[in-house]
Order: sequence, then C-alpha cells, then structure tokens
Amino acid sequence: MTVVIVIAVLLVIVTGVQLLKIAELRAKSKGENIWEVKEKDGKFQASLMIVFLIAYMAYFFWQIYAWGDRVLPEPASEHGVPYDFLLNLTLGIISSVFVLTHIFLLYFAYKYAYSAKRKAYHFAHSNKLELIWTIVPSLALTVLILFGLNNWNKIMKPVPAETEHVLLELTGQQFTWTARYAGEDKKLGRSHVTLIEGANATGVDATDEFAKDDKIVKGEFHLPVNVPVQFVFRSIDIIHSAYMPHFRSQMNCVPGVKTQFNFVPTKTTAEMREITGNKDFNYILLCNKICGAAHYNMQMDIVVESKEDYEKWLAEQKSFVE
Repeated sequence: MTVVIVIAVLLVIVTGVQLLKIAELRAKSKGENIWEVKEKDGKFQASLMIVFLIAYMAYFFWQIYAWGDRVLPEPASEHGVPYDFLLNLTLGIISSVFVLTHIFLLYFAYKYAYSAKRKAYHFAHSNKLELIWTIVPSLALTVLILFGLNNWNKIMKPVPAETEHVLLELTGQQFTWTARYAGEDKKLGRSHVTLIEGANATGVDATDEFAKDDKIVKGEFHLPVNVPVQFVFRSIDIIHSAYMPHFRSQMNCVPGVKTQFNFVPTKTTAEMREITGNKDFNYILLCNKICGAAHYNMQMDIVVESKEDYEKWLAEQKSFVE
C-alpha cells in the first residue's frame, strides 16, 4: 500500500508539471507569456481571498464554540479565579487582534488586486506607525504583566507563621510523590538526600526534634477547604514539576533546592463531583516534566474536605518517629 501511495503521489506531480507545460505552449501559440499577470487573474485571486476569509473565520469561531470550554477545568482555588480572568482576557485580546488583522489583510488583498490602471504607492518609513504599533502593545502588555505579577506575588509570598495554615512538603522522585505534613510544632524537620536509607525514602533527619512529629503519606494527601496551604517542593533525583491543574498551580521540584508556593482550596472534592457530574472525580497531582519512561504514571490523588474531616484524617496518620 505504501508503494502504491508513493507512485500515486509521483504521478500527480508529473501530471501537474505536464499540464503547466501545456499551458505554457498554449500561451506561446497565442503570443502571450504565461507568467504575465492579467487583470482578470488578479480579480479572480482577489475573489478567492474573500471566500477564504469567510471559510477561515467560520472555522476559527467553530473551534471556539466546539472546544472553548475545554481549555481548563473548573478553578478550585482562590487565585484560580483571577488567573482564569487574566487568561481569558489575554486570549480575548490576542483573538481580537488575530481576527482584525486577517480581515484587513484579506480585504486589502481583494480591494487592491492588480490593475493596470493603478500604481502601488511606496514609502520607506513612518514615525507615526512605528509609535502606534510600539506604544499600543507595550501598554497592553504592561497591564497584563502587572495584573499577573500581583496574582503571582500572592501565591509566592510565604503564609505568615501566625496565620492558621497547613505546611506540606511534596517530594518528587522517579516515579512517585511523597507528602510530608508538619506536626503539632508547625515546622518541618530537616531532610537531605544523604540520609535516604531503607524506609526513609525522602531522607528525613530522625535526629531533628522538629522532624519527629512530621507525618509522611503516600498514595493521596488531604487538604482542608478554605484554609491556606503552604507547599514546599523537593526532588531527590531529577527535575520534576508539581502540577495541580484544578488549583491553577505548578512549581518545579529541583534537586538540592527547595521551591514553594501557596494557595487556598475553595471547593471540596464532594462539591467538585457535583459540579462536574462525575461521581468518580478526584483532584490530582501530576508531574509536568518528562522525567523518564514512567513519567505518565507519576501522580497522586488530592482530597479536599472540611477542616474537621481533614484534622480527623491527619490524626490517623503515623508520625515519622513513633
């Protein structure tokens, strides 16, 4: 079948070349040059531009209608709402510019199709145009960047120690995640890759007083709704990326470096199951770096629940040193 397809493509190419030669010979027999553009050719091509514009725009808006609701899932964090607003605003600006420039481009191709009665006007430079297309995008970008930085600073600034919050460390390794909660002292104990041994897969320092009441969990981790969560990220082998799409959060996990962000969950797992109509829905932590052959399997379920249920679940987890 592959050979047949290749032969068919070659025959189409050869046929096209021969048709061009026939057209050239026909033009020569009439005393014409095939490469000379005639006014009727220009008008025909201009009409095709309008046809293409209508079809192209129809296809563009159909894609928005068909796929627009699949850009991102329902936001489930405080900063997710302004994040989505900024994304939609940016997409709206880009889409508007895209549509307008294509309308002007293809309309001008139609309006100024070749005519022997008209000569194109040429100018080399315009300070006014340079200012317009430099200042306008710069102002738009400034507004978008300032809005984004404001949101970024909120999730990057550590939660104050005196504020009620959950302190949680996520450690990535090929190809699993481990969560570690600060104990009653509200502090995470020391950890280092040189201390990794046996069951101590993340290298927590058992001699550190702050580490003894830390709680390490696998498989899934829980978060209380409407309570700030301060995340700390580590990696013990290569670069991973902790990605929680419903919470609009992602952070690289870099060996030898601790990274962080925080957010406030606003919808419990049960509420999101009602919103999505999916009784099996679960929040999920993914790795968003291609970290090896089993990268696709590096994930962890997240359960968001009431503060009371969260505290009950946490109390059932074993401390690091018992």
